[in-house]
Amino acid sequence: MKWITREHPKIDRIACPWLIIRFIDADAEIIYVPFDEVMARANELNATPFDLPGVEYTHYDDQCTFDYFIKKHQLKDPALDRIASIVRGADTDRHDFAPQSAGLEAIFSGLAYNIKNDRELLELGMTIYDGLYSWAKHLHQLKHTQGSAEERMLLEVFNKYIKQNSSKKAPAWAKELKEMIQDQLDTNMALSLQQASDELAINPAYLSREFSKYFDNLSFGDYIRKLRIDKAKHLMDTTAYSLTEVAYLTGFSDQSHFTRIFKKQTGQNPSSYNKSAKGKKDTK
Repeated sequence: MKWITREHPKIDRIACPWLIIRFIDADAEIIYVPFDEVMARANELNATPFDLPGVEYTHYDDQCTFDYFIKKHQLKDPALDRIASIVRGADTDRHDFAPQSAGLEAIFSGLAYNIKNDRELLELGMTIYDGLYSWAKHLHQLKHTQGSAEERMLLEVFNKYIKQNSSKKAPAWAKELKEMIQDQLDTNMALSLQQASDELAINPAYLSREFSKYFDNLSFGDYIRKLRIDKAKHLMDTTAYSLTEVAYLTGFSDQSHFTRIFKKQTGQNPSSYNKSAKGKKDTK
């Protein structure tokens, strides 16, 4: 599913995509465009607009769009409720909602000042909100300046987290999922996160959160798209297929979708890459 909002995100328009990808739709595509183009592009791309006036996913009373996503999709998680208070305070300049709101606003104001590429800012924001979620889930009751007993508890949680994430041995489900993804790629069949979670008998929210640890620090959707683009490059390097055929053989719905994802992944249009690949073959 595609989600579209205003360009130059800072608070809500980083928090909401994180919430979507981690808890609602791991395959989601987040699109940032100029404010006056959002609705037209939403209709053109069949994308759901969010965080702007007059749409369903937006601010209500003193609550921000992040709050509405939680309510709309019935996400029952105390950690998300804690994050919602922080995001709400940061996004509405009501730092009395949560003591962490001022810090969150300061961090993302500085990052938005330094990073002008919305996609790059979102990728960094995903990591920051992953850390904030871990705090809200496991560490929110601990204080940095409290006694040695709580400091030891914090260190134990931290060390356990580091060990879990630094382990090179992937769990059985990750190995099985890698084979499923490869089969999907080889047979040109679509595989969704929900299908994978059903096949593996794993909660989709858990699978979405844990996936990046074992798959190149990428989300489920980003990893699938990367493999498809790698396959497309291989086909262009080694065959005489047209771009339409390459798009079909790599599982894209149409050539325009293939072109957009290819350029996002590689920085160039597939036609330019294909000409370069053919030129290399002709000189051999």
